[in-house]
Amino acid sequence: MSETSGIPLYAGATSQMRTLAVRITDDLRAQLDVIAQLNDRSVTEEIRLSLEDWIERSKSDPQVLKRNAIEAIFAKEPAKKAPPSRSAARDKTPGS
Repeated sequence: MSETSGIPLYAGATSQMRTLAVRITDDLRAQLDVIAQLNDRSVTEEIRLSLEDWIERSKSDPQVLKRNAIEAIFAKEPAKKAPPSRSAARDKTPGS
């Protein structure tokens, strides 16, 4: 379940933050708590940073890249469809 929040959780946020509920084991949570304390960060920030790192690494993963979808998914700007050429528009007859 996710929820939208209008408040950025960190200074570098450029878009609206959303909440994501994740189920993890008690052991994983305990390790996450320790890592967060050692890094002087919140558990939420550790998770967000880890996800950002994983996504960046996935962008150059050969298994992901061979699917040819990485550019469409991670492009900074949506791909723009090229307008039809004038000759193609001129050659097209009404009703075809």
